[in-house]
Amino acid sequence: MVSENQRTDLLPADALQGKQLGLSASDSPDLDRLGLLDTHFRMTLGELARMVIISGGSLYYGGHLEPGGITNFLIEELHRYGRRDRPLKVCLAWTVHREMTQEQIAEQKEILGLFGEIHFLSPDGHRLEGSVDEPAIQDHSAEERTRSMTGLRTYMTTNTSARIVIGGKRSAFQGVMPGILEEVLFALERKQPLYLVGGLGGATLDVIRKLRPNYVEWFPSLHDESVPDERLQKGLERIEETASSMSWDGFENGLNDDENLLLAASYRPSEIAALVGKGVGRLVLPR
Repeated sequence: MVSENQRTDLLPADALQGKQLGLSASDSPDLDRLGLLDTHFRMTLGELARMVIISGGSLYYGGHLEPGGITNFLIEELHRYGRRDRPLKVCLAWTVHREMTQEQIAEQKEILGLFGEIHFLSPDGHRLEGSVDEPAIQDHSAEERTRSMTGLRTYMTTNTSARIVIGGKRSAFQGVMPGILEEVLFALERKQPLYLVGGLGGATLDVIRKLRPNYVEWFPSLHDESVPDERLQKGLERIEETASSMSWDGFENGLNDDENLLLAASYRPSEIAALVGKGVGRLVLPR
């Protein structure tokens, strides 16, 4: 295991200078069966954000700006560590920012301040100069939401060089597959390194099981599991097919086999952050 003292030795100052990392994260349905709490999930996100921020990198995250969400949690971490060159890029899908009033957007910009910036996206995932100065819209269709979320994930993949993946829903998601899976799929299509954090379960663990089944033999299976969503199964099959056709499964990420195996099983926030930082720090990534 990686100790607190080893963590700083693994990642020199400015090791991630100029590197842009995408973060794919959503709540994991497996925390209870693993004996973990949401606190573990949030602590891991905090350690990952800290690692990227203090090492000079930029973190792209696509989500929403509602109180209590992951975006606001990441903003709080930025305030703790004090980098004021806007290292956090909050990417908002069209349907997300169009549901916000101008007053709400102005408030969030003020909260972000010098710590981050908001990227407002079109339905197809192109960056807009700013938010749309029109009344908020609340009644987007399912097709519009799916299209705008795919546009968001396309934009993030285009503007980052590697992706950290943690948690992920298996049900109650919008679109043709869980968001975590679509983000992994786009990364594989561009031959980007992946850092798959499996110890907190979720769709991330399903991806690891599909790509490197020997990495998840530790995971406790349950006989009374519900029938998985067909869209989840099809998404995993597309990931497997893409990895095969591209001859790239994302584990070409600066970590050796033992380190990737540990990343696939660890639930320790500092250990996870140290491993991701170690892998990214070893890579020469396009900027």
